[in-house]
Amino acid sequence: MKRATFLSISLAALLLCCCAVPAGAVLLEVTSKGTVMNLSQANNQFTIQNPLQYGCSYPATGAPVCTWTPMTVTALSGTAPDAAAFTVFSPSDTVIATSIGGPGGTWISLAKLYGPGKDGEYVTDIVGNLDSVPTPLIGNYVIDATTVPDCGKCTGTTCTALYSDVKLRSGALLVTERNLTPNSSFTYNGRNDGSSVAVTFVNGQALSGSCPGKAGMTGPQAISVYVVKVVPPIGFGMTQQVSASPTSTAVLTTVPMTTQKAGTLPFAVIGALGVLGMIGFCMKRR
Repeated sequence: MKRATFLSISLAALLLCCCAVPAGAVLLEVTSKGTVMNLSQANNQFTIQNPLQYGCSYPATGAPVCTWTPMTVTALSGTAPDAAAFTVFSPSDTVIATSIGGPGGTWISLAKLYGPGKDGEYVTDIVGNLDSVPTPLIGNYVIDATTVPDCGKCTGTTCTALYSDVKLRSGALLVTERNLTPNSSFTYNGRNDGSSVAVTFVNGQALSGSCPGKAGMTGPQAISVYVVKVVPPIGFGMTQQVSASPTSTAVLTTVPMTTQKAGTLPFAVIGALGVLGMIGFCMKRR
């Protein structure tokens, strides 16, 4: 009897767990890092070379451990998420590129990297899906974007997005929030440090689960396209030493200031005073 009761409770708990799992199946996303090798806007092809693949391990205790490991291929090609990629990126740029369904083939996000510096790598530009970029934005900015579905335009788990609710944070502080319809944008530059953030919502999808009669369906995840440009704060990552331009003879260098004790004088001043004293003594004798 006790065994039967135990099995019934276990089955009920298992069913509850199944209900708590999101219904939509997620297509495989592969995130790679490399340098831009070739750009072909005519063929809508974006190629990176010497790719590293991003992956995380999850120990029993503690935070996940995420690393970049070399891939067995020397180059990866895929279609760009938007034509803006061919104006944002140039050959030799370091990028994070995420594809869907396997390595390469279809890029759903492309992100330009700044660094690595003493504090690590940062992203300055994104073309594509924001959630597919694991590296933080430069300047301590954070973008949270949620798309809202047009419930009359759905296929399976996804619908055409009516608009995107975009929240921009400076650290933990919410500095602006905008509802962007497709092909609309905004720019924020309110921090007084020379930095700015421009966000364009090109188009996208939203999950259909919030639409009537759509809950519990299975299918691919929603993918959206944004164009993000972050101008870093003035002096970000620069050293304190500034060399002159080739046409200038001046060199500006930040040198630690020495502390001079009260009542003391530099040796050059003391020497000058000594010379003046001797001249005065000689003139009196004459």
